[in-house]
Amino acid sequence: MLTIDARGLPCPLPIVRLAAAARSHPPGSSLQLVATDPAVEPDLAAWCAATGHTQVSGAWQGTEYYAEVRTILHG
Repeated sequence: MLTIDARGLPCPLPIVRLAAAARSHPPGSSLQLVATDPAVEPDLAAWCAATGHTQVSGAWQGTEYYAEVRTILHG
């Protein structure tokens, strides 16, 4: 699983980095996002809803948000 380390990056950069990784990995790939931006949780949910990717998990561990996303399966 690829980890996108977006700690310390402000909105919208964690989602921008995740989107770039999703485009460069095959459908069905699992990606882990680690971020500290307080808006990352609702931003991630909105991005998944808009793109069709699936958020498998997401939880805050202290000041860091860890989420697993599965890239959309095509056709």
